[in-house]
Amino acid sequence: MCGIVGYIGANDTKDVLLNGLEKLEYRGYDSAGIATLNPDGLHLFKVKGRIAALRDKVDATVQATMGIGHTRWATHGEPSEDNAHPHQSGSGRFTLVHNGVIENYYELRDQYLTDVTLVSETDTEIVVQLIEVLYQESNDVLTAFRQAMSLLKGSYAIALLDAEDADVIYVAKSKSPLLVGLGDGFNLVASDAMATLKETDTYLEIEDKEVVLVRRNEVQIQKFDGTEVVRAPFKAEIDAADTEKGTYAHFMLKEIDEQPFVMRKIIQEYQDEQDNIKIDADVRAAMLAADRIYIIAAGTSYNAGLVGKQIIENLADTPVEVHIASEFSYNMPLLSKKPLFIFISQSGETADSRAVLVKIKSLGHPSLTITNVPGSTLSREADYTLHLYAGPEIAVASTKAYTAQIAVLTLLAVDTANAKGLTLDFDPLQELAIVASVMESLTDQKEQYADIAKAYFTGTRNAFFIGRGMDYFVVQEASLKLKEISYIQAEGFAGGELKHGTIALIEDGTPVIAISTQENVNYSIRGNVQEVAARGANTCVVSIKGLEQDSDTLVLPHVHPLLTPLVSVVPMQLLAYYAALHRDCDVDKPRNLAKSVTVE
Repeated sequence: MCGIVGYIGANDTKDVLLNGLEKLEYRGYDSAGIATLNPDGLHLFKVKGRIAALRDKVDATVQATMGIGHTRWATHGEPSEDNAHPHQSGSGRFTLVHNGVIENYYELRDQYLTDVTLVSETDTEIVVQLIEVLYQESNDVLTAFRQAMSLLKGSYAIALLDAEDADVIYVAKSKSPLLVGLGDGFNLVASDAMATLKETDTYLEIEDKEVVLVRRNEVQIQKFDGTEVVRAPFKAEIDAADTEKGTYAHFMLKEIDEQPFVMRKIIQEYQDEQDNIKIDADVRAAMLAADRIYIIAAGTSYNAGLVGKQIIENLADTPVEVHIASEFSYNMPLLSKKPLFIFISQSGETADSRAVLVKIKSLGHPSLTITNVPGSTLSREADYTLHLYAGPEIAVASTKAYTAQIAVLTLLAVDTANAKGLTLDFDPLQELAIVASVMESLTDQKEQYADIAKAYFTGTRNAFFIGRGMDYFVVQEASLKLKEISYIQAEGFAGGELKHGTIALIEDGTPVIAISTQENVNYSIRGNVQEVAARGANTCVVSIKGLEQDSDTLVLPHVHPLLTPLVSVVPMQLLAYYAALHRDCDVDKPRNLAKSVTVE
């Protein structure tokens, strides 16, 4: 996730750009840059690092009334000044910032840019160089811009400056968010309204596959064929709480979209200067001393714990049990001699978990809390705490906390394995970075999930999710998401258990969503899909690259097999979100539920 800000008006643009980028720094912070245009020409400032470093580099004497800025998290190419945005064409005439991922940039490079010398490792530079090549053919900037946008595959939000035209910023988007802010004698561009709320509260939405010409006193929206589009602006009339939501319709959707950033934030916070995992030594010692780990949690956190069990056992070679907090308090199993209790809670205030914590502390057992709120009760009262760094989660249906919990459990598992001297062919920081990029590509496909949700969940009274192995844990979370916000009675089952009773509930049209991301059970779960299909189920298969079949509804990009839950859950979250929308449910505040369960 990256951030874009643009300004064209009568005042100096530097502060608008820099202040806006600071608001968007949560979207990316490994490099940043701005480009401003005045009668003296184009002025470009880029740094590796944070916006504060960019402020220091920007020449305060350069005055300009238009410009674009960008804050980046690396997807193509390492963090560096060369890879930082804005990027320029070979002649320096065109300067561009871009959010998203261009999937066909290799093909575009090989077809159009064989004679062009590239200076970065990014997909973004391909776009700006392509615009210049196409301009040389058409001798018209707008034509070249439109043509280039029509050739792009993937997701993008783009703002372009032409050094020979100080009256317009060229803008386009597909799948990545971008808005135009409207002012008196000025206009703005931003990937999130939070970046420009200081300047305006009036915005124009940009739809996919549109080109927008942003001038000081005018904004023109066109389709790729040149057809003019007229669209009424909207007011971002939001209070302090809504500011965190930006222009999203719901907190849940915003928090789903934030998951790539959360993965990157976790990498940053748990990575030391030598690129090793940074876990407190006392936590590591507690993990090493334990002969068995007991994960205690509830709801979504319990489902994350099931995934964590598999990861810890596979990587750290330590046995793990996962227990529902409300049951453990009253039905404690026979414990091992040296247990370590891990409490997982988004809020850190879950009453059932705290009841267990009080009990095991009285028995003298060590405890570790993994939470999104370090100062919470579970954090204060446990011996140790690991922070999720997911940021505030407002929607009742937890999304980004779930994936953050799995990510932190993964780092904990690898740190323990390293401390034990175990040999692992697994770099968690690198693998989580891949996961973040895949998450971003998945969240860009919202229209597809909306269509699937409409096809499978409109009017249904129940739904089933099936999986095996790691996928079984994910379908439990998928069913929870669907039932809690859409009120569809949804259940997640191990695929092999269907024939032991559940298949009796399958009727004509019953939705059955199957996840298949594990090679060792791929054919088994597909056999289960055939069993329910033969009885009239409306089946939907979500697979992963390398295991896909032609009939699959969704095929996810490949990630490490142990981390597939981090990406396969994203479509499930979005399906639940759109199912709730189609059924006119209150997405953020579902009936009978509260965000933090502070009573037993």
